[in-house]
Amino acid sequence: MFTENFFNILLSLEEGWVVKSVNSDIKKSEVSIIIECLLKEIEDEQTGELCKVYDHAPIRSWRHLDTMQYKTFITCSLPRIKTNSGKIKTIQPNWASGYERHTYLFEHAVIDLLKASKNQTKTAELMRCGFNVVNRIIHVSTQRGMERRKLSEMSFDHLSIDEKSFKKGHKYVTVLSHPRSGCILDIEEDRTKESCKRLFNKTLTIEQQQEVTTISMDMWKAFISITKEALPQAEIVHDRFHLVKYLNEAIDKVRRREVKQYEELKDSRYALLKNPENLTEKQRVKFEIISNANYQVGKAWQVRENFKDLFTVDQASGFHLYMQWASDSIRRGIKEVTKVVEMFNNHIKGVVNALTTNFNNAMAERLNGKIQELKTVGRGYRTFDKFRSAILFFYGGLNLYPLNLW
Repeated sequence: MFTENFFNILLSLEEGWVVKSVNSDIKKSEVSIIIECLLKEIEDEQTGELCKVYDHAPIRSWRHLDTMQYKTFITCSLPRIKTNSGKIKTIQPNWASGYERHTYLFEHAVIDLLKASKNQTKTAELMRCGFNVVNRIIHVSTQRGMERRKLSEMSFDHLSIDEKSFKKGHKYVTVLSHPRSGCILDIEEDRTKESCKRLFNKTLTIEQQQEVTTISMDMWKAFISITKEALPQAEIVHDRFHLVKYLNEAIDKVRRREVKQYEELKDSRYALLKNPENLTEKQRVKFEIISNANYQVGKAWQVRENFKDLFTVDQASGFHLYMQWASDSIRRGIKEVTKVVEMFNNHIKGVVNALTTNFNNAMAERLNGKIQELKTVGRGYRTFDKFRSAILFFYGGLNLYPLNLW
């Protein structure tokens, strides 16, 4: 009796539900807690009417938290009631959802462990359950969190949109994030104009779309096109990280062209691309040799540094200073740099906005790095739905836990 009373206390069962017996299997290291419903009448949760117990459903088991080193299962034949309309309903217990084969507390523990490890396989091993159980918990809790999220209480004056590789073969997803909360709002498969439009429409209402005043992004044509169409009042801000990245790529192209002529440029890639304060002693020496020579790669490096100096300009002088930088950069006659400057000029408004506002895709890039970590740990994802659930589970800022904890 002590054992039954002990589990009655631990499980906090509803009135009329009791632990009938506890069976253990030492060889399998398993414990089965058999629960019985003693009630003759039960209230229908939907209508509030008091209905007689009609019969009991077949015996079912739910995986529960371990008892010591023993796997623990709750077993019960759930009562079924017959409503006044003649409908037969199975009564749901307070320890689990009627659609799952694990308890709420087990699900809670799996979510905690997933948050700590970010690894579904390791979580399944530690919880001593199947991988599919953990994977389903991610899907169910993400769906639950998305349904609970109250977007009406959030401000959407600024958004960020970015792409992330999904699979090999130029397979991408589009990620819409909310810089003020640091959360991902949702993702959509592919990075086409149509997929971006679906992403906006499923995430934001028409009224919320009209609230957007700035949106940061790279220069991907589909992003720009759908933003002008769906968010015509929003200012496009091209991300500083990507702008500098284009200049870095130009520098490296010049280096690879000139290294065939100048021996000093060998092994100089990182000396030219890293920030000066981050250079090693060897890289610093290499950089000084290059900067003191009259190489085009040194001039290309200076173009990038001049551009980074524009990050502190104000709104009033931003356009004028940018045009001075663009003219000076083109006059240097470096074809790789000129190509990048011309591209910037084709998106001049978004580039100048990047220089004169504090909004950027820095948060989105950090989230991109975290998504990459998920891919690496999970060794990729076979389907978009699984990838989406994992991303939103970890970085959607969602309330994931089941509410019916006792």
